[in-house]
Amino acid sequence: MMRVLYDDNLLLFSLQLCGRTMISHIRIAIVSALAAALPALPASASGVQHISEYNISLGILPIATASFTSDFEGKGYTITGSFKSAGIAEIISRVSAETTVSGRVVGDRLQADRYSLVYKSGKRTRVYDVAYSNGNVKQTTIDPPPRRNPDTWVPVSDKDLQSVLDPLSGMIFPADAKVCPSRLPIYDGESRMDLVLTPAGTKPFSTNGFKGDAIVCSIRYEPKSGFRRGRSDIEYLKKTPMEIWFAKADGANVYAPVYARIPTRMGPLYVTAVKYGG
Repeated sequence: MMRVLYDDNLLLFSLQLCGRTMISHIRIAIVSALAAALPALPASASGVQHISEYNISLGILPIATASFTSDFEGKGYTITGSFKSAGIAEIISRVSAETTVSGRVVGDRLQADRYSLVYKSGKRTRVYDVAYSNGNVKQTTIDPPPRRNPDTWVPVSDKDLQSVLDPLSGMIFPADAKVCPSRLPIYDGESRMDLVLTPAGTKPFSTNGFKGDAIVCSIRYEPKSGFRRGRSDIEYLKKTPMEIWFAKADGANVYAPVYARIPTRMGPLYVTAVKYGG
């Protein structure tokens, strides 16, 4: 559901609507869009394609759009997504991302074999690539490697890379699974975090392709490793709960995100599905 990118960490943000400040925020938007804007897995996973589109705004200001295409064949799946800044964010700094995850359906979970993210901010590009084996991280590469201060950086341990989920597949839940599980262990290629989900009832939601009740989860962010100690934005996120809504896709046997609200010091960040399925 979220990723901590670049030297600033993806779950956080700010760009120079304030300089470097909003760039972290747009990255949170990316994580939300990549994790909170996940397409659903069709019940019949044989030669099926699913497309979803999302708008991302900071308060009432549109700042980005995202789209996802999922292809399923037998027990295998591939999800490709794209994100790009829009509105005032596009004027200040052009940000975009492309992501891909592929893997297999194992039991009641989607289990990734490989996850990649290409993140661009202005003229800078950084590529994250993660290889998984049976839920454990086998290899991670970041190109170019980020510069880190060993005095403040919390390194990712081998233990942190065991039994983890990628930011995309980790946010899809089969209909018979608990939609708000107590804890999701996420590794995004740089940072290891836990997302603690708590049921918060249901709310009506409608968009192109869906109309009905969505399951609401309150989310608490717990950084584990792969971040800079003492960051004020991380401390803010740790103390401020987020919210995400999951809806069942028409003709599918899973729940996936259709709406997310992420608090920031510049105001709430919203990720909203404008097309869900098709």
